[in-house]
Amino acid sequence: MEHAECGDREKFRHFLKDEFEPDWIKLAEGRYGKVYKVKLKLWRETFAMKCFSEAVSSTSIYRRMTEEASIMEKVKFSYIVSFYGVCSEAPAVVMEYVSNGSLRNLLQSHLLMWPKKFQMIHEVTMGMNYLHSLKPALLHLNLKPTNILLDDHLHVKISDFGLIKWEEYSSSMEFIEHLSSRGNISYIPPEIFTQSPDAPGTKYDVYSFAIVMWEILTQNKPYQGPNNMMKVIMKVSSGKRPSVEKIPDDKPQECDGMIDIMQRCWQQEPTGRPPFSETIKETEALSEVLKIPDVIRACREKEMTHKLTSITKSTCLKLVSEASTMPFYAREAKRSDENSYNDVTTLLTRKDFEGFRGVVKKDHVSTAYPGNNSLLHYTVASGDLESVKKVMELAAVVDIQSNRGYTPLIVGVLHRYHDICSLLLECGANPNLGDSDHWTALHFATQNGDDRMVRLLLDHSAVPDCQEKDGWMPLHLAAQNGHENVVRVLLPRLSNADHPTANGRTALHLAAQHGYLGIVHLLLGHGANPNHHEGPDEMEGTALHLAAAEGHFRIARLLISSGADINLVDNRSYSAVHWAALKGHTSISRLLLGKGACVDHKTSQGWTPMHLAAIKGHPSIVLLLEEHRSSLDAQGAGGWTPLHLACYHAREEVVSVLLTAGANPNVLNDHYWTPLHLAVNGGNFPSVLQLITHHAHVNVQNAKLATPLHLAAASGNTAIIQALLLNGARKDIKDANGFTAQTYAQRTQKKEVIQLLDS
Repeated sequence: MEHAECGDREKFRHFLKDEFEPDWIKLAEGRYGKVYKVKLKLWRETFAMKCFSEAVSSTSIYRRMTEEASIMEKVKFSYIVSFYGVCSEAPAVVMEYVSNGSLRNLLQSHLLMWPKKFQMIHEVTMGMNYLHSLKPALLHLNLKPTNILLDDHLHVKISDFGLIKWEEYSSSMEFIEHLSSRGNISYIPPEIFTQSPDAPGTKYDVYSFAIVMWEILTQNKPYQGPNNMMKVIMKVSSGKRPSVEKIPDDKPQECDGMIDIMQRCWQQEPTGRPPFSETIKETEALSEVLKIPDVIRACREKEMTHKLTSITKSTCLKLVSEASTMPFYAREAKRSDENSYNDVTTLLTRKDFEGFRGVVKKDHVSTAYPGNNSLLHYTVASGDLESVKKVMELAAVVDIQSNRGYTPLIVGVLHRYHDICSLLLECGANPNLGDSDHWTALHFATQNGDDRMVRLLLDHSAVPDCQEKDGWMPLHLAAQNGHENVVRVLLPRLSNADHPTANGRTALHLAAQHGYLGIVHLLLGHGANPNHHEGPDEMEGTALHLAAAEGHFRIARLLISSGADINLVDNRSYSAVHWAALKGHTSISRLLLGKGACVDHKTSQGWTPMHLAAIKGHPSIVLLLEEHRSSLDAQGAGGWTPLHLACYHAREEVVSVLLTAGANPNVLNDHYWTPLHLAVNGGNFPSVLQLITHHAHVNVQNAKLATPLHLAAASGNTAIIQALLLNGARKDIKDANGFTAQTYAQRTQKKEVIQLLDS
């Protein structure tokens, strides 16, 4: 039974746990409960069941879900998750099952093309415009990538709307604290921080949407780094927003239009933000302009390289099924009006299959169409089994290939037409014919995550370890894309689970990098080597390096328990601890150190994990490393200590932690710069004070004989000049040019600076 039928024939109902099959599959778990994939016995339909934790089920959230059940049931729209009922025994709400998880996961694991980014932005606009068009408007107040789900074809489905109610909080601060606990601080507009008694309106969601836009365009998280709640509040309240410079340089010209919409939507004043009813027209126009003219070709040129340094995870085959019924054949046919055979293809386009079967002749079947496509290509793409049978009866060549190498079987696989593919295979279609990039039907079926099609192809002699031009086998694609069921089908047919791609990555590397714990389990159980190094020179890292870098704790723990060597290094001598420290993954760092990982191993540049934590500003990692007796004053490239690096990169919290732990503030690097020189030169006043408090020498001279006061005078920083003078800085010291700090002060032409140094 289709969802639409369920919605029409069944009122919003109260389900019993016994009405569902017993094998619930956990999809996600958070602070407020768990989400399961369940199947209803009566309808044989798959749903998502959101079970609330005991702490939440007694609160207003669950009560309101049951009280407003009739309202939620009526919210039916293409880009909104549908609700079907509640289950008081769980307690839980029963919702539409959306197969591809959240936008947050996609942004972290895929490199999206610009047309897909624009499409997603437009679809979020569509969904929010619908919610706001209801009478009264239904506010989301919780719009963020984790609440934007993606269906089979990566279309947007907005979830968790209507759960947050302003009136249920005694003050705006309680409201803010509640949202912050859910990870929402970045999406709260500035007016909420003013303690205004006014309830939020639709412009609240518009602001949240702007931040979501930024995340889609940049594929980054806003306000990254050691930001606590108050720091974000101060930034947003003062008008600061995530940097537009984070948007990749390869952006198309049309991106300027999206940036303009985004900046209007995050205006400081709510009145300056346009409603969704206004922006929807603009996002639609931009999305239309950037539509891919040839979906398969455009995606493949971007994704077929498998350049994992860009953390790509191909989505092109999901995009294929979003196109028209015949994504590349029909458009080509339109350009050939003079072709007398367009009549039969037009019938297919219009889905007049009975008419098509009535007029199609052998001459049509043997004709070459644009791109060297055959009528069999068109007919398979139409999806009508009887029409395909008719064309085959007219002696169609089953393995005919287009200019790009696509066979009718590949077209059927792309569209998941199982019955048609079965027919083609029975008619002798060769499953091992590849396209111009040597992708076979099995590669495409695997990329789609279509385990039923994979079984069908393997049962018809598809080669399980076939390789495309970059050495990728179907197993690599399944591991990279998280298709666990496909991995289960492929593994028993393979003799070697460690076969690498051309750039040296095994399936275990890919699964570990992208966080697929179940697949890692399967691969290790099938003999995958946890210590296999990637890269032609076998020195570019193991699966543990990748898991540590990406923050996949459970995978890192599993790899270690399966024999992964925690002290192996990659081609730059980075160990797993280096990667965990660099990325700020405290739990993985603690795991590795607890298992005896070397705390002070140096990279080829001489950096210890402590150096890397200091560079990136991870104070919790610094503390953890110090607890394991890491050297606070180890000198790496150029003689720089972690404190030098923290001062240079303005990591104030790390400076404080290092000094408190006992780091020496007077170590000289190779150019005789101390951390104080660097803090002064960067204008980092808090760190200057910290260093002085911990007995940094204020009159120390670098290789050019400049003191911190010289540097402060040259930059005209009065606060730092005052702090240095109050702590004994001398004004008469000359640098290598024979200049005193007063000389540099004169050049700034700042009266305050000149007066300070002349007095």
